Amino acid sequence: MRLALAALLSLLSAGPAWAQAPVRQTQEDDYTRYELLAPGTGRFRILYEVTATTAGAPYFFNVIRKGSVATDERVVDSATGQPLKWEVVSGAQARAEGHPTADLDAEWIKVHLARPVPRDGEARVLIDKTYKDDKSYYREGDAIVFDRSLGIRRNSIVLPAGYHLVSCNVPSQVLSTPDGRVMISFMNAGAAAAPLVVKARPGLAPFKPAHPTTRGAETTTRLASQASRLQERAHQDREIVYFLNDPATSSFSLYHDYTESRPGVAHYFNVVRPGSRVSNPSARNLDTGDALKVETLTGEELKARGLDAGEPVSADGEVVVISFPAIRAGQSTRLRISETYTDAGRYQLQGDELVWDRAFGRPRNTVVLPAGWTVVASSIPAAISMDEDGRQRLYFENNRPDEIQVLIRARRVAGAPGK
Repeated sequence: MRLALAALLSLLSAGPAWAQAPVRQTQEDDYTRYELLAPGTGRFRILYEVTATTAGAPYFFNVIRKGSVATDERVVDSATGQPLKWEVVSGAQARAEGHPTADLDAEWIKVHLARPVPRDGEARVLIDKTYKDDKSYYREGDAIVFDRSLGIRRNSIVLPAGYHLVSCNVPSQVLSTPDGRVMISFMNAGAAAAPLVVKARPGLAPFKPAHPTTRGAETTTRLASQASRLQERAHQDREIVYFLNDPATSSFSLYHDYTESRPGVAHYFNVVRPGSRVSNPSARNLDTGDALKVETLTGEELKARGLDAGEPVSADGEVVVISFPAIRAGQSTRLRISETYTDAGRYQLQGDELVWDRAFGRPRNTVVLPAGWTVVASSIPAAISMDEDGRQRLYFENNRPDEIQVLIRARRVAGAPGK
């Protein structure tokens, strides 16, 4: 009895679980923008967006890369736009306070999150810092070179004003910033870091935006179409995960994540595709973990309520409507929408194989096969893994601004659960 009482007292006085037995720091949605500063200085600004996902964690740790000198640090809570407290700590302190695998030989930026990561949510952070690293950013004759191995999967590099791109060894979008600087942007679909080398030279003609009065209606329409095609794909943060149920039912569950940052917006509309039926819709504010109001309305009901889905909806068409507090200027909300669909036209059994045939328009897409099934054909290249439940996952990263038509065929595994 004394031993049991002692054990109980020990548990009661142990404090938060994260403080006693830190779990591995987890994160997702990493995106980095590098802005190259004055040539010859070796300095570049880094805007690093990341989502902390370790439930209960009060801190997030970001490494200061060896060989780089960090200055001008600033950390912001992406949901509220408010600054966060931060400090530079040793690898030993990072290990002791929530990142047990932190490199002991490196320094770390310790971010004090606005609130511990919600159990059913996450914490989004923007870390703004400037590095000086002469080995990564240097002159080569009249050219400048940015030569850096990038482990983050989504990246962009902005050239100094007046510089034009000479070469880039990683397939990338080439875009222009609003002030006319040249930017390259890419999604790294490989398993290893991208060994990026970008070269540029001075001499780019000054940027002179056309005056609106010089554009006719046809020109304005054409420019609007071009602008939609030239959006930065790597920075888009929509992602979706499909969980395939028994193929005999033609049903699948899914969740898709989306960040809303437009001031005044208070609804998300998911127009159900023709031929599909939706059930069990739910939604959550990932920044807080709170459940949100969800309704399934017909196009006629939508019109009667004065709501605009942003696309045509037939009178009997279905629209899932998510309601949340209106977005304020400088703030954003990360949403997770969950639904179950039945769609025999896109998910079915053909003989003893399941067939999944669906277009993906988002940059990041995952299909989780039913337990006991394994892929035997995939029309689009995928990264393949097993989840904690033993279900096979196919991850499709679409770096193009258009859709990919994904066709998957799978068979049962002899002796596997679910057979």
